[in-house]
Amino acid sequence: MEQQFNHLLFSITLICLLAIQKPAGTSAQGPATAVPSSGPINITQILEKAGQFTTFMRLLKSTQEANQIDTMLGSSSSNQGLTIFAPTDNAFNSLPSGTLNSLSDQQKIQLVQFHILPTLISTTQFQTVSNPLRTQVGNADNGQFQLNVSTSGSQVNLTTGVVTTTISNTILSGKQLAVYQVDKVLLPLAMFGAPPSPAPAPDGAPNTPSSLPKSAGGSSTDTSSAAASQVAYGSSLLAAALIAL
Repeated sequence: MEQQFNHLLFSITLICLLAIQKPAGTSAQGPATAVPSSGPINITQILEKAGQFTTFMRLLKSTQEANQIDTMLGSSSSNQGLTIFAPTDNAFNSLPSGTLNSLSDQQKIQLVQFHILPTLISTTQFQTVSNPLRTQVGNADNGQFQLNVSTSGSQVNLTTGVVTTTISNTILSGKQLAVYQVDKVLLPLAMFGAPPSPAPAPDGAPNTPSSLPKSAGGSSTDTSSAAASQVAYGSSLLAAALIAL
């Protein structure tokens, strides 16, 4: 009897042990945690994380260009990527006071688009890229929105015809987007170029107009002679009147 009881107790204990171990084994073999995929690219978050780009971020938002960038990068049909030149806050602070406020809404859009290339360009590709660079503003053939690049070793220089600056840092270099820091705002010639100087006077032409105006019927000498004749005639009439008295 005691032997049967011990056997029964052993069987119950074994069953309990198996029941306890089974859930643990199932949990260990459960599905692994999925690696979170990289979410959609957000240009303002990238610049905010990098710091010192508050003014450029504000322009991107107010002109709706930030949404345009995120939409283009999120589109499966867009495979050329984008390149963005991001001016620092110090770059904007170095502009003359009131520069941004003096721009119309359309000009602000053009200024932001002038800092965006519709293709992805890595740092090494700047050495072989053709000038002028095509920006989001559009055609640069008229020279008004031209952005040219030159390299010297690893240094990349950008010039607009108004300012020249250097890429000072790579903020992001990915498969779809490259963001480069520039320490000057890229000012397009169409918006910030100096007004054309007046054409020089032809050779032999007087520099200043004559200070002696001409009368409608002849020269100033003729006018003086006529005035003298009138005075003499008046004097004769006065003398005749005195004699008559």
